[in-house]
This record gives sequence, C-alpha cells and structure tokens, in this order.
Amino acid sequence: MATGQWVLLAYRLPREPSTPRIALWRALRRLGAAQLIDGLVGLPADSRTREQLEWLADSVVEAGGEATVWLGRPGSRAQERAIAKGIQEAVAVEYRQVIGESADAAGAPAGSRKRTLGRLRRELRRIRRRDYFSAAERADAEAAVQALAESLEGIAA
Repeated sequence: MATGQWVLLAYRLPREPSTPRIALWRALRRLGAAQLIDGLVGLPADSRTREQLEWLADSVVEAGGEATVWLGRPGSRAQERAIAKGIQEAVAVEYRQVIGESADAAGAPAGSRKRTLGRLRRELRRIRRRDYFSAAERADAEAAVQALAESLEGIAA
C-alpha cells in the first residue's frame, strides 16, 4: 500500500534575533506540524498546508534564514503511521483539555459558563483545523461543549 503525500519545510534560521524563531515555532504549532528532525517539519499535503508552509518559508528567508518546501512520501506505511500518530496524539491532548474544561464549567455561574462556552467553541475550531487524522476524542469534545451550551439554554427557558 502506498504512503500519502506530505508537504515538508526544511529551514534554518539564525539564532539571533530570536523573534523570527519564536514566531516560526508558534506558527508551526498552530498548524499542528510534526517536527521530524531539527529544522524539518511535515504536514499531510493539501493545498492549504502547502500554502501555509510556503508562506512560512518566505518569512524564514525574509528573516535571514534558509528554507525550502518539499513534497514527499515517507519510506513506509509504518513511518507514516508513526508521524500521523504523533500529530493525532497532540490533537487528542487538546481535545481532552476541552472536555475537562467543559466539565469544570458545568457547575459555574451562568455568566462564567457563557464566557467559557464561547472560548471553548473558538478553541474547538482551532483544534479541528489541525486535526488531520480525525482524533477519536473529537466527538467527545464536541459533545462536551454542546452539553455546556444546552445547560445555558435550560436557564434561558
């Protein structure tokens, strides 16, 4: 069975100033990129991830570094599964955090629940954008946030 295509960003940035390195690290984290080795990250290839990594490559070059974007395939299904599992587990941790925060908010006053609900809905949208492999915890997190929303509907009625 063939492996799927991945988009890779190979980069090198000067140590100083640290601001571009930090900005790149944060952007890669928001995208949910897998750190394959130092200076090499990957994402499942689609038009969005390719474009995102191309933009990041441009920002690396603008900051005085070197960057190239590649399309490639892992050498085996086992390697691809290992990379995907790492990405999926990172997303699962975030979904579990949303589940926990939803449960914690259930006993809070209505105003606090409403603020928490808005924040958790935004967080779910951010997590879903980097949930490339449909983590099992996604449905539970969505249900937990929905239950929190329904607890507020009961008060309004």
